Amino acid sequence: MEPYLPETDSETDADIPKESLAKRLRGARRVRQEEKILQEKSFAQRTMERFRKSQGVLYHFLDQAGALFMFTGEFFRRFWRSPYEIKETINQMDEVGSKSFLLTSVVGLSIGIVLAMQSRGTLARFGAEAFLPSMLAFSVIKEIGPVLTSLVLAGRLGAGIAAELGSMKVTEQIDAMEVAALKPFHYLVVTRVIACVVMFPVMTILTDVIALSGGFIETNLSTGMDYRLFIGEAFKSMRFVDVTVDTLKTSIFGFIVGIVSCYQGYSVRGGTREVGQAAMQAVVLSSLLILLADVMVVRVSLMVFGDVSGG
Repeated sequence: MEPYLPETDSETDADIPKESLAKRLRGARRVRQEEKILQEKSFAQRTMERFRKSQGVLYHFLDQAGALFMFTGEFFRRFWRSPYEIKETINQMDEVGSKSFLLTSVVGLSIGIVLAMQSRGTLARFGAEAFLPSMLAFSVIKEIGPVLTSLVLAGRLGAGIAAELGSMKVTEQIDAMEVAALKPFHYLVVTRVIACVVMFPVMTILTDVIALSGGFIETNLSTGMDYRLFIGEAFKSMRFVDVTVDTLKTSIFGFIVGIVSCYQGYSVRGGTREVGQAAMQAVVLSSLLILLADVMVVRVSLMVFGDVSGG
């Protein structure tokens, strides 16, 4: 008697009808096409989201730029009108000047010493070590001194002004001053901007003097150069217009720092978190605009007054 073998449902490829196999292949192709279409749709959606996000960033930038220009126009409109807060302006000049002197002095001294140390070897390689005082004077007075001093002051004053005005805005102190008819724009904005415009060139001159003094100290210790020879060589090729233009351009930098910082503080909405963001944005935007303004001022000064070789 033969053993009983149960029937199984397994089928070989030969037992599968050709029509059923074709349906399965068509179904698999349809699934792959649908997946491809979904992937293309998701890629298009991500692209559109990125485009909308970039549009939002652009619109926000244009909105902020327009608001800043309107704030600047409001400053010039109220600048000529009373009340003239002379006492507060002097207090703000003291804040910008004397309380920043130590910081700018350290910056100037380090600039002069480092420039002298690093430049001597290069100049000696070409037999031009005698031009070291002149190189120091040109580097410090024409570019390094004004720009670094302005950037340092932007970091200190920009954050302070924006945080102070932002805190007053959040706690509604500015609104209270407006209700009391005290004209807070004159007291808080005009005084700070004028102080920055006036004191930035003064701080730049002090930084330049300290930087050249540091360069002379390093040169005297290394080569024994007399101070009269150092000063004579430093300013032998320097023109008065070079000193004047490159020092007074810091007034533009001071205006940028003052107006941007006051705008960031005045436009704070929300709480203490927004105050910190306004202080950070004031420093970043002021530094960026200082560098851009420096490029334009140097280009215009070269077109109007020429360079040293042409003078």
